[in-house]
Amino acid sequence: MYHSNECLDRAELGSVQSERLRSIVNYVYENVLFYRDRLDAAGVSPTDIDGIADISSLPMTTKEDFEDEYPDGLFAVDDDEVSRFHASSGTTGKPKIVSYVDADLELWGKTMARSLSAAGVEPDDTVQNAYGYGLFTGGMGFHEGAEELGATVVPTSSGGTQRQVELAADLGTDVLACTPSYALYLAETAEEMGYDPQALPISVVSYGAETCTEPMRMEIETALNATGINNYGLSEIIGPGVAAECHEAQDGLHIWEDHFYPEVIDPRTKEPLEAGKEGELVLTTLTKQAQPMIRYRTGDLTTLNYDECACGRTMVRMDNVTGRTDDLLIVRGVNLYPSEIEHAVLDINGVAPYYRIDLYEEDNLDVMELTVERAEGSSKDHSELRDDVLSRLQSVLSFTPDQLDLVNPGTIERTEVGKIQRVYDHRN
Repeated sequence: MYHSNECLDRAELGSVQSERLRSIVNYVYENVLFYRDRLDAAGVSPTDIDGIADISSLPMTTKEDFEDEYPDGLFAVDDDEVSRFHASSGTTGKPKIVSYVDADLELWGKTMARSLSAAGVEPDDTVQNAYGYGLFTGGMGFHEGAEELGATVVPTSSGGTQRQVELAADLGTDVLACTPSYALYLAETAEEMGYDPQALPISVVSYGAETCTEPMRMEIETALNATGINNYGLSEIIGPGVAAECHEAQDGLHIWEDHFYPEVIDPRTKEPLEAGKEGELVLTTLTKQAQPMIRYRTGDLTTLNYDECACGRTMVRMDNVTGRTDDLLIVRGVNLYPSEIEHAVLDINGVAPYYRIDLYEEDNLDVMELTVERAEGSSKDHSELRDDVLSRLQSVLSFTPDQLDLVNPGTIERTEVGKIQRVYDHRN
């Protein structure tokens, strides 16, 4: 274990969380006018918070609050105390600005080091960081976490895939950090260059920033002959390093809940849900100083699992994110998440891990076009594979698209930079 807190007795962990919650509520009440006003409006005083059991009495924070308080209305420190800014995209064109003091950057490095250690990364490993550097938190988060762990970093950033392949082979890259779609693209590129992607020295792929279903993980592990480990985070909380899978079990992501307290709520009623029920993940930062977040609604859909993990860590596990509250597709009254379609389609032998969803409106009716790519070397004929896809969608989702297009390998656009786009909604 990177840190002894990862194996704290649950009662002892609760005491740590309670002490830190009391402290952070007092801190934001004194230093963030936004939270003072919210707490006053809710009739909650910091003295009302005895422990972590009282967290549900606190008001929630949303992405709209970032927009309303842009740029620095959520800061707990003056701008001249800020060591670094990062940002993520907003819904109105203004980014969500995130600030860090030195202590936050130190915390970030340590929680990311935990995540990488849980993934099986060792201090003598070489980590090739193919996340983008800049305002996006991915690149810097993985970089600082790997260095904190003692690993060697190859800061390739995103793009330049042929060079990424060459460097992985020449420098003996042990760990590839990137989005799941980019891991597959790198494997394809390596093969096109004459490399055997399974012979590259990569033993761990630490991926995140995109939804990754279990079938897609298996594609990554097969393509690169490496262990695929999911990493979770978001800029509003700290960046990557909020939670990570352990390599021992690969059965949910351990949330570092001594620093980030999780809840799952019904996104409609906002009521907390019991463990095992899927809902929206809500996170509270317990130790962040520049910009603490109280009950931040992430928009990510998941479940929480408090069962004992085979790795020995006692911290709660979240399931892989199945979708977002804001990426729900409503097609002719049917509610669908892109990840559900991905999970159904990628289970089919002969289908590559690339698909595209196009939505149109014709005569006031929703129309869905699904494009699926054939796997390289698939022996199934066109009609057989098409029938398999339609049958699978009907049996799993009770839904079939209005049009299904099967295309040749390499047809669907890949991306070297950022997150891959799966859904194109052309409806007005």
